[in-house]
Amino acid sequence: MVSVVKVRPFVAGDSARWNEFVFACPDATFFHRIEWRDIMESVFRHRTHYLLAERDGQIVAVLPLVEVKSRLFGHAMTSLPFAVYGGVAGTDAEAIAALEATADELARKCGVQHLEYRNLRERHADWPRQELYFTFRKEILPDEEANMLAIPRKQRAMVRKGIKNGLVAEIDPNADRFFALFSDNVRRHGTPALPKHFFEVLLKVFGQDCEVMTVSSAEGKPLSTVLTFYFRDEVLPYYAGDDLAARDFAANDFKYWELMRRACAKGYRIFDYGRSKLGTGPYSFKKNWGFEPMPLSYEYRLYKRDAVPQNNPMNPKYRAFIAMWRRLPLSVANTLGPHIVRNLG
Repeated sequence: MVSVVKVRPFVAGDSARWNEFVFACPDATFFHRIEWRDIMESVFRHRTHYLLAERDGQIVAVLPLVEVKSRLFGHAMTSLPFAVYGGVAGTDAEAIAALEATADELARKCGVQHLEYRNLRERHADWPRQELYFTFRKEILPDEEANMLAIPRKQRAMVRKGIKNGLVAEIDPNADRFFALFSDNVRRHGTPALPKHFFEVLLKVFGQDCEVMTVSSAEGKPLSTVLTFYFRDEVLPYYAGDDLAARDFAANDFKYWELMRRACAKGYRIFDYGRSKLGTGPYSFKKNWGFEPMPLSYEYRLYKRDAVPQNNPMNPKYRAFIAMWRRLPLSVANTLGPHIVRNLG
């Protein structure tokens, strides 16, 4: 008897089984964890459509979908907003096809303008795609000194400069110092900041799989910070911020070295530097660390659009907004920012 794939919506009792599948599935990422569903609903007030496929009563593929509806940025269904990776996680080809067919039907029913999958690798060669983002992933060597020597000479000199400056890295118990540096940093770049509450929720919900590390000067001044996710054998520095003085102390390079050094000591195998946009400073910084850029395959089904949306700071139409945002007082930017950025994802 041939077993049949059945697709259905996620229900509350599926949480443990969903995460058990995600941790075991080679195609799954940290952003496929079921905890993101509640975060999307409670923090950002977005409607979620989480789908799973079963065969013989066992989960064989999952697809997290979030519906984002905005007057400014349109109506979309995405896997997954605020994530670098998404799309279907599974190795069962029939189940994957069934999930995507259900997602297409759901997207049309909801009347969205487009459906977006943030795949790590290409799945649909003939779909329109966003060719802007690259990710940077590299193996962590088992020896600390080997990891230091693997950093190209110029960047390695910056790490050693940070060490000589007596910088101190500490794991923070909360998001206070992180948010102060992060929000000021993104404001200087003309980008609205996510709400502080979001980072507090991340720390609470993910527990030991999410931490903040802040680098301070020898005198105790916070200079650089990073919020990091841990998933299986991977370490993912995800959100970061720097004080204006960080460059003089080489605090940014020291921060990532210290994170890599600690990950090495704990036995992690992959350092995921996260995504960056082609032609930007962060893109060049990661290449200078010896990481090779890998294009991310963000694929789209377009329903009520003629082209892939460009809701990112590289779009020339946002230049005036970016210039204005940079001039705002930090308190004003932090008050207004969450109402804007919740719809960008």
